[in-house]
Amino acid sequence: MQGHYRLRGRLPPGPAQSTVIGGSTDLPEVTMTQTTQQAEQEYVFDTKHDRYPVAVHVILTRPTDERVLLMRRTGSGYADGQLGLPAGHVDLGETPTACAVREIAEELGVQLDPSALEPGGTMFRRSLEPRVDIFFVAHAWTGTPRIREPHKCTELVWADPDDLPTDALDFIGVAITNARTGRHFHEHGWETATV
Repeated sequence: MQGHYRLRGRLPPGPAQSTVIGGSTDLPEVTMTQTTQQAEQEYVFDTKHDRYPVAVHVILTRPTDERVLLMRRTGSGYADGQLGLPAGHVDLGETPTACAVREIAEELGVQLDPSALEPGGTMFRRSLEPRVDIFFVAHAWTGTPRIREPHKCTELVWADPDDLPTDALDFIGVAITNARTGRHFHEHGWETATV
């Protein structure tokens, strides 16, 4: 199929269910079926349409004092020298939860229990390019956070979420407030926000 990628993925066994996505003239129809006997799944990704990057950010909150972990960015060409949350892009065929677990292990060397991640909200954010950011909150992990990718991070900072450093990325305070107050969706950086 020209303009499409086929990626075989595996879903955990579960009750039989089928979801049809699309069906209009603008979008291809994709049927995803899962049965207890067969957890093999085929996904079709349409590459004919522009897409926004999807990133996952994790608000690691230290239980002893409720400080959040920030990482000083370097080497990416975006916000180098500023403080950001541990984050990364969702890979093709990966779920946001799996991305959070993978990125935290790669960047900080700690293990997260996926079932302990709390949804922290979604942000449609204007940056160098518009993007979709998904936030999770984690209050527990295994291991001690340390810099594992020195070409991407030069410093770890445990910051007071109510008094973030001035060189923290501008959307972080908003994301933390959204997570605390239960705001599920936010449009950030646009001239007129509708939500």
